Amino acid sequence: MNSNWFKFLMKLMKVEYGKKLLLEGVPVIFKKSGAKLVVGENVTIKSSFLSNLVGLYQRTIIIARTPEAEIRIGDNVGISGATIYARKSITIGENTLIGGNAKILDNDFHPIEIEARNADVKEKIGTRPIMIGKNCFIGCNSLILKGTVLGDGCVVGAGAVVSGKFEENCVIAGNPAKVIKRLEISK
Repeated sequence: MNSNWFKFLMKLMKVEYGKKLLLEGVPVIFKKSGAKLVVGENVTIKSSFLSNLVGLYQRTIIIARTPEAEIRIGDNVGISGATIYARKSITIGENTLIGGNAKILDNDFHPIEIEARNADVKEKIGTRPIMIGKNCFIGCNSLILKGTVLGDGCVVGAGAVVSGKFEENCVIAGNPAKVIKRLEISK
């Protein structure tokens, strides 16, 4: 399937996207009726195995799963084989790079309580918005969990498991992720 055909399908699904959207391979992009999915200008979405030499395990998956879900991807963002899955809200600032196989999940996918999980009570799934600032870099195979806030200019190390609020211009790494360095910004 060529990218023009896929862009046509995105328009049918009422996915908003800006000029110069580049699709390398075929991503999985879906939004529930009523949800909002906005992709900025000059965004690159890589979804084929060799489109990123880190080695992608999957196509990029971007899903706004509930009618109230909202995903906003800023201008000049690069995404490689990542999963971005919202039941509430995920915002990704401009000039942010999302490394190979990263996962950005604003929810737990299943209720934590046994009874609710066994009964598959979707209303009991824990959700909290995610905010990723401008000019961030999310390293390959990292996991960004619900409620995370990354200030502008943050760098997330490869394989990090990130939860919480982080000031701008921090390098964050580990499991659980913590600040390991503050970046000096030249003026």
